[in-house]
Amino acid sequence: MKLFKNKLIPRKTQQSLMKKLLLTTSFLTVLLVPLSNAANYVIDTKGAHASINFKIKHLGYSWVTGRFDRFDGKFNYDAANVNASKITVNIDTSSVNTNHAARNKHLKSDDFLDVNKFASAKFVSTKIIDKGNNQLEIKGTLSLHGISKNIVIDAVKVGEGKDPWGGYRVGFTGTTTLTLKDFAIKMNLGPASSQVILTLNIEGVRQK
Repeated sequence: MKLFKNKLIPRKTQQSLMKKLLLTTSFLTVLLVPLSNAANYVIDTKGAHASINFKIKHLGYSWVTGRFDRFDGKFNYDAANVNASKITVNIDTSSVNTNHAARNKHLKSDDFLDVNKFASAKFVSTKIIDKGNNQLEIKGTLSLHGISKNIVIDAVKVGEGKDPWGGYRVGFTGTTTLTLKDFAIKMNLGPASSQVILTLNIEGVRQK
């Protein structure tokens, strides 16, 4: 064999050396292949361990806060390869709630969300960037009020680990700012109320 030019080496010794070489090469190959711990998670809305909240300035004098009571979603996450993660969130826009019945009715009208025509909103990630120290930049498409726009969510991983019921969880919080006119929302309350800040608190349960 070409690997063993010294003819004084016995054939059995050559074969033994070849086996050891092959075993070593195989072992090194395994070490070089990254182990994937990617898992699928469902957002824990049943346990109310997630929320989608918003706030918008009222005429520039104060903040109006609210939330969407009904939503769902799922994501794929691997702490060793965060950039490969993905998330999808669906929102029932008719579940908007600002703790004020008359205002809720107005928000559901065609001045704002027009829930009779656009009963749902959806966010689908297109790219997730690991910025280190549990900081994430989540890029994706938000479809709202019949308009789809690319947005960026600045997110932070809160933590992950086992729960008391034998499951495994991971949680994040993220914020983004939306400009109402970008989504063809026609109601104009003045420059101070032209943007809404959206906050997502997401806790996912790993699927077996």
